[in-house]
Amino acid sequence: MDPKELKPLNIQFVSSTDSAEFSRLEWAMNRSSVVGLDAEWKPHRSQQSSYPFVSLLQIACRIDCTPSDVDGHGDGDEEVEDNDLLVFLLDLLAVPLPSIWELLRDMFVSPDILKLGFRFKQDLIYLSSTFHSQGCAPGFDRIEPFLDITSIYDHLQRKQPGRKLSKETKSLSTICEEVLGISLSKELQCSDWSHRPLTEEQKLYAAADAHCLLKIFSVFQGKIDKEGNSLHDTTPLHSPIAILGLKQIFEKPDVCVNVFSLKFGEASDMVRATAYFEIHQRNYSVVGSISKPSHRKTIPLDESLSKIVQKYGGKILLKDSDKKPRNSKKKGKKQSSVNLSCRERRVENSSDWQGPPPWDLSLGGDGCPKFLCDVMVEGLAKHLRCVGIDAAVPCLKKPEPRQLIDQAQKEKRVILTRDAKLLRHDYLIRNQVYRVKTLLKNDQLLEVIETFRLNISEDQLMSRCTKCNGRFIQKPLTTEEAIAAAKGFQVIPNCLFNKNLEFWQCTDCNQLYWEGTQYHNAVQKFIDVCKLNE
Repeated sequence: MDPKELKPLNIQFVSSTDSAEFSRLEWAMNRSSVVGLDAEWKPHRSQQSSYPFVSLLQIACRIDCTPSDVDGHGDGDEEVEDNDLLVFLLDLLAVPLPSIWELLRDMFVSPDILKLGFRFKQDLIYLSSTFHSQGCAPGFDRIEPFLDITSIYDHLQRKQPGRKLSKETKSLSTICEEVLGISLSKELQCSDWSHRPLTEEQKLYAAADAHCLLKIFSVFQGKIDKEGNSLHDTTPLHSPIAILGLKQIFEKPDVCVNVFSLKFGEASDMVRATAYFEIHQRNYSVVGSISKPSHRKTIPLDESLSKIVQKYGGKILLKDSDKKPRNSKKKGKKQSSVNLSCRERRVENSSDWQGPPPWDLSLGGDGCPKFLCDVMVEGLAKHLRCVGIDAAVPCLKKPEPRQLIDQAQKEKRVILTRDAKLLRHDYLIRNQVYRVKTLLKNDQLLEVIETFRLNISEDQLMSRCTKCNGRFIQKPLTTEEAIAAAKGFQVIPNCLFNKNLEFWQCTDCNQLYWEGTQYHNAVQKFIDVCKLNE
């Protein structure tokens, strides 16, 4: 399930140190043995002389709750639903950075908290620069103990007999799909995170990225426990639901709506949280308008986690050179400002389609719209196929720009991309590339339809194979024909045989489709998206 398709959840968005959300964040940090970290910033050009300003810091906390922390009673073995996994979005554009610098620094270096991240060194560099620019010298210089999700993934791969380790570095979305059985949408990765207010989709996207780090670690810890590398007879760190993958959690109707929600609504919960602070004597000294904790106390790692840290843990250390942006210096002749300005104008002008497209009859085309969607808009390709438009993807997994352009020219297609660099190549043919401006797939579909003046009718919906872009066999298959076609290739649920459904088969990949609930829901979705009823 795509996290962004979930209904908006009660994510804890921290925009003030005086807010209840910030108090919950402090409480959670003092009760967490494991946290997942991620950061978001506005995309920038690599030639900039300064690092981007981090707009949002995501902190997913795994709370070491006992039942008494949650409901005041219990024998230690009860489920606490998902209360022990809390996600906070820290708005660095709203919160005064000096007021939280010490809180974050203590968490980054606390030996009692295992920090998780995915290639987090770059995030830490930008985060350190952001705080340094706001008077918090020297920013941040290290995180320990730290465990990268890629290391966890590599370990899990080694434990699968007969499986070769891939030399290619996996994306977080790919790791989630393989380990948890879910696919994280990365549509909003390049959105403007400096713009406020953030949309609900942005908040859910940011929270899911940090939340899945804890879920992947739970799978990893479960494997370690089974292998006997952790101490026996130790108290579990978290409830049984905490080791479920995101897919299973999202499928539980009584849990789905609370994946990221907090149960601090009752006054008794707040009283217990306050009592916890009093028990641990959290004293504050005030300097001007900035509150700083004089000392912080966390719960030491239990022996099971300590062994994981000792065997697999590491740390991130920043050097002085890491804190200074490097200007890219390419060998060869320097380009004049005139050439650069011409190139920039060409990129800007190429973003606006002026036509005609290569499939135009006046250019020798067949009059049928055809597109080639690069890796940045693969989701758009499936949406185009759903409305009956020919939308191919590159023949090669990682094509060079010239190979992508050659394929488009040979097949008389327009390349759809969000990569501005692709527009700078000198060997581009006029009107061969269109740069998609919007981020969400539905918006991208509407943008392409309007830009190229595509005629979409209800009869076209679901007329192409979403898997390979092939056309369907015009005559529907009978149940007997579908069973024969699916034999040894595709499983057809037995419950469909008594429903007198029509089956359709792709002429290219032989994939079978039928007009079930999923089909009708998809048709209605694209009727709404394309505004065919208006």
